[in-house]
Amino acid sequence: MTVTKEVLVNKIYDEVGLSKSASKKVVEALIELIKESLERGENVLISGFGKFVVKEKRPRRGRNPQTGEEIQLKGRRVVTFKISSILKKKINQS
Repeated sequence: MTVTKEVLVNKIYDEVGLSKSASKKVVEALIELIKESLERGENVLISGFGKFVVKEKRPRRGRNPQTGEEIQLKGRRVVTFKISSILKKKINQS
């Protein structure tokens, strides 16, 4: 099963007891906070889950696979995820 925003909203609704609209606001606010932090280049650490890390990629040489022509790829920022050791242990128990 894929966990979607709707699944998160329903889980908060069922377990916390907030209304559906309040649960949706909580999920949206959390996702927006994570996005804004990553946009500013800040890492996001969620204890027991993992860490979203913003990394800088330097410009590099690449190649067009269709033509073989060499091109210069621009530098960019990427987000990587590093799983926590706690979650890693839980995943590998099964």
